[in-house]
Amino acid sequence: MLIEHRGRRPVVPDSAYVAASATVCGAVVLGEGVRVLHGAVLTAEDGEVTVGASTVVMENALVRGRRAHPAVIGDAVLIGPHAHVNGARVENEVFLATGVSVFPGSVVGAAAEVRINGVVHANSRLEPEAVVPIGWIAVGDPAQFFSPERHEDIWAVQRELDFPGTVYGVPRGTSMREIMARQSEFYGFHRQDVILGHEGRESTHDHR
Repeated sequence: MLIEHRGRRPVVPDSAYVAASATVCGAVVLGEGVRVLHGAVLTAEDGEVTVGASTVVMENALVRGRRAHPAVIGDAVLIGPHAHVNGARVENEVFLATGVSVFPGSVVGAAAEVRINGVVHANSRLEPEAVVPIGWIAVGDPAQFFSPERHEDIWAVQRELDFPGTVYGVPRGTSMREIMARQSEFYGFHRQDVILGHEGRESTHDHR
């Protein structure tokens, strides 16, 4: 399903494939030979998503771009099932396994691997050809790797990376009520989305 959001429409070349149950929303540009499989969502909120040639976004993965943190995916990248790539740069020939999370402001260097359920935290930088082990967390610039039980060690690095400011645009300590009021307003723009169908032709209806 192709959707116009904030007046921007996806760009899908003839050589690309978007499954009928996938969603491509807003200012998303797919490269040649890209494959977006069933249930995947590529959504450009108030920013952009670009996906390089021969990249495969597998079932139920999410790729999200925002103005301050566009999602930039390189060539020949695999984004595994249920992976979450939010406002990050993923360079060429990267392997993101099932359930991986890559957060805003982060960079995954060329030919790196993030294995099953691995995490690349906000504003962290993974060096080219680095490998994040199964379930581990990469945090910092350059990234250090930690096993999940090392919470205090992770936090010692993470607290300097401004997750709430990067992701929500608020200082640490802001109440969830305020954060979610802002998020509700932000995502409320989707009420004006226009469904383009599978071929990107003129809209049939909107959600207003």
